[in-house]
Amino acid sequence: MAKTTKGEAKEANTTSTAENEVVENKYKEIIAREADVSVETKLTALYTLQQIDSQVDKIRIIRGELPLEVQDLEDEVAGLETRIDNFVQEINVLETSISEKTSAISDCQMLIKRYEEQQNNVRNNREYDSLTKEIEFQNLDITLSEKRIKEFTFALEAKKEEVGNAQRILSDRSAELEIKKAELDDIIAETEKEETELIQKSQDNQKLIEERLLTAYQRIRENARNGLAVVMVERDACGGCFNKIPPQRQLDIRMHKKIIVCEYCGRILVDNAIDEVVKR
Repeated sequence: MAKTTKGEAKEANTTSTAENEVVENKYKEIIAREADVSVETKLTALYTLQQIDSQVDKIRIIRGELPLEVQDLEDEVAGLETRIDNFVQEINVLETSISEKTSAISDCQMLIKRYEEQQNNVRNNREYDSLTKEIEFQNLDITLSEKRIKEFTFALEAKKEEVGNAQRILSDRSAELEIKKAELDDIIAETEKEETELIQKSQDNQKLIEERLLTAYQRIRENARNGLAVVMVERDACGGCFNKIPPQRQLDIRMHKKIIVCEYCGRILVDNAIDEVVKR
């Protein structure tokens, strides 16, 4: 069996090392390529999601302030109904109080009549004075009850007037609410199908985006006045805040190696290539 010389062994090791370097470089290229595709895919998914959500926003803008107006009117109507119910309860309490005081006056008058009859049959002045004091006490009670009845009657009339005013306002607001609801229903009927389809597309697209990115996207959308979280670079500027973007940063955006955000507004930036992919 032939022996391997030191030179041959050295040459074999060199060849093996070179082959390993080639394999390693190819592996790195594959990893880098996969990373690039991965970032580009994420950007495409984010930009696609933005386009879908922007269409949903436009549909909702068509409705304008109607949903808020309807909600405000519903709240006002509910408040008026509660207010009227409270007035009705207060009216019932006042009417009961007036009835009780009227009954108390009748009782006092009966007692006075009885005491006056008893005065005709007294045996001495002490009994007469005692009955006189009872009569005076009952008269005072009648005076107090009559005063309370006047107070309750005045409050009752005021409450009834408030109920009447509240019912008139309730009638007007209810009619206005019906009109606003009809308008809103008509708009929703026209756009509901399209909106439902877009929302479904949005939800399907969200599944393609990792949770961390999706959370960031939703946070940016909430903070952005126009709901734009992903924007294109247009005329060397951010499509969201319109601040200029340095050339090197624009190059990084075009490379699709990492997700770049605007240093001024925090929006995610994409280039024309991503826009063209989404529009296909």
